[in-house]
Amino acid sequence: MSVLSLTTPTTGANPAPAERGHTRSPQERKIRTAELIAEARQVTGAERDALLEQVIVLNIPVAHSLAARYRNRGQPLEELQQVACLALTRAVQNFDPERGEDLLVFAVPSILGELKRYFRDVGWSIRPPRRLQELRPRLVEAEELLSQVLGRPPSLGELADELSCSVEEVQEAKACADLGRTSSLDEPVSESGSALGDLLAEEDPGFGHGEAIAVLAPVCRRLKQRDRKILRMRFYEQMTQQEIADELGVTQVQVSRLLKRILEDLRTAVGGMQQTSAA
Repeated sequence: MSVLSLTTPTTGANPAPAERGHTRSPQERKIRTAELIAEARQVTGAERDALLEQVIVLNIPVAHSLAARYRNRGQPLEELQQVACLALTRAVQNFDPERGEDLLVFAVPSILGELKRYFRDVGWSIRPPRRLQELRPRLVEAEELLSQVLGRPPSLGELADELSCSVEEVQEAKACADLGRTSSLDEPVSESGSALGDLLAEEDPGFGHGEAIAVLAPVCRRLKQRDRKILRMRFYEQMTQQEIADELGVTQVQVSRLLKRILEDLRTAVGGMQQTSAA
């Protein structure tokens, strides 16, 4: 049974069109749902599928109502309605009338569970800790409830008391509201149409060079004159180890060992400077 079929009337063995639930009261919907399920138990094949499809279409308003509880949380309402309708479809297909006459007693927890799993699995662009994922929907419900009771937005302390958690946890859960959707670098952020990516600062490559000079200059000045000469020939004049060896009258292996020792001395000196600065 396709999701598209949930929004369009279909016919099965009976010529009557699929029924819609938005014009029925909850009690009328419950009674008609029970009648259709009872009829579906007496038939098989396409006729049964048609009757169950009418049950699904009849209860779509319930699925949409449950999906609306999660609106404004970073996900399109249409996506949430799709998830809720799929959960409703599975609930109708798996419902056993012998365990209870009311379909919604079985279907509503299934739909809510599927919506919560959807947010847990795909609803976060940046995934916060599990405790905040679970606290976030409770926080939204508490804000709506307390706003109605108090006639004003609740304070952080009032929300913390309602949720039996700390004010810090409420603040963290509130901050999670922006994690459900990330902004595109191509998204316009001003009337001029400038994209977000155009407004981000780029790192100047000269900064790294300047930082290296600021860190290495003091320790290089402490090196012996011969060591400084070897560094200059190797890294500034780009001479090979063999060319340096010829210049100094030593072997290439000796130059390699000298460079290794000089670089190790520099690392030790820089590390000592960083520890001193941290202290």
